[in-house]
Amino acid sequence: MDKTREPNRDGPINQGFKKTVAFLRFSQGRSTRTSFLILDAQSVKNTDTAENSGYDGGKKIKGIKRTLAVDNQGLPQGIHVTTGDVSDRDAASSLLMLHADQFDLVQRIMVDGGYTGDKFASLVGNSIGADVIIAKQSDLKHGHVTPQRWVIERSFGWLEKCRRLWKNCERKLHTSTMMITLAFLRFMLK
Repeated sequence: MDKTREPNRDGPINQGFKKTVAFLRFSQGRSTRTSFLILDAQSVKNTDTAENSGYDGGKKIKGIKRTLAVDNQGLPQGIHVTTGDVSDRDAASSLLMLHADQFDLVQRIMVDGGYTGDKFASLVGNSIGADVIIAKQSDLKHGHVTPQRWVIERSFGWLEKCRRLWKNCERKLHTSTMMITLAFLRFMLK
């Protein structure tokens, strides 16, 4: 089997991805690893070729869920893809556990109101030792995003510009993850 198709976190594409993110952070005068994350999930419709799908009842979408963790510049720090029926909190918990070795310096994680609850906050505290900050939208008009959360919405917008990612066209979840990684890598190298 081709190395790029295996779900390997230490494969050449993922290593190049991590090095590119670290280089961009360093070139901006920042530490190569972040201490602050913004976390969110996006539900995306499937095409008929996808093997894995689930129904997200909150967004009324049958497909997959992309969970991203980005720094305050919008650079991706963690990517995780699940079926659509997985809750945002469970998908975020899986992302944090998968990338716990990368997030050991993270002190705070900003999330939206969908991640409220002591269970999620204690899981974040136990897995990576970070505090959870819930972004409040009470000050803004309906449909607007707080300025700090705009960063992750912009990152999702970058993905939407890739024709292959406007819907999930992949059969396997790990292939979707790889396509997201390649899209971000392409964007960062421009």
